Amino acid sequence: QVQLVESGGGLVQAGGSLRLSCAASGRTFSTYAMGWFRQAPGKEREFVVGISWSGSNTAYADSVKGRFTISRDNYKNTVDLQMNSLKPEDTAVYYCALDDYELGVPTRPKEYDYWGQGTQVTVSS
Repeated sequence: QVQLVESGGGLVQAGGSLRLSCAASGRTFSTYAMGWFRQAPGKEREFVVGISWSGSNTAYADSVKGRFTISRDNYKNTVDLQMNSLKPEDTAVYYCALDDYELGVPTRPKEYDYWGQGTQVTVSS
């Protein structure tokens, strides 16, 4: 059974930084894309950033471009999200997701096969 475990969430003041990590385990993976989504109270889950299997392709939501950076380590089956210049509107539960057998960068939740349990990020003003 595939497991995705996120870590690194917390409370930070506006303008601060946080680094989220996600570790995948449970079986041997082939090619897969990974992404981060977030969901604020009363809102739909939205795409934040994704990265291809090779790491050469990434996709960012306009709202986080220039502030967030995604990276991955295929040896460790991990993906990190460095979040800088955080804003109160970044407050949400952040979810890590994995799309197996995928070489591109999916941006829709339904394209992903596995999800983490989520980690809370709260940015105070």
